[in-house]
Amino acid sequence: MSLTGKITTELGIQTPAAKFFNLFAKQLHNIQNVTDTIHEGKVHHDDDWHDTETVKHWSYTVDGKVITCKEKIEVLDEANKSITFSFFEGDVEQHYKILKINLQVIDKENGPGAIAKWTVQYEKVNENVEPPYGYLNSLTNVTKDVDDHLLKA
Repeated sequence: MSLTGKITTELGIQTPAAKFFNLFAKQLHNIQNVTDTIHEGKVHHDDDWHDTETVKHWSYTVDGKVITCKEKIEVLDEANKSITFSFFEGDVEQHYKILKINLQVIDKENGPGAIAKWTVQYEKVNENVEPPYGYLNSLTNVTKDVDDHLLKA
């Protein structure tokens, strides 16, 4: 059984790709006000939420459990509407040596809306740890909440 892996989900959204991506790339501090899945986020060091060196502390729900950890943006590619977050310390390190979550948002070719593609890359601490499928479920909930919020804005 492999300790490393990648799992992905693609979700159709009604919001244009640029608007959806912008919330994660430029307004991340607002995410906790948009979805119940994320309870609290605060800047750990520095003041710029979107700098790749800034460490944030998060509290969020996965599989019905509150998880706390630190996060920083590893890669921000505005041209391709792609952002990769690295999660570490706290509850995450009990299960994963590596936990990276990538969001890429792609405009639909035919019609309005976009596709939000989430990829979770991980390395488990041992073979007894399950792949992070609960993260995909939580990201699905976040995606729906953000889409609904942006459609009303």
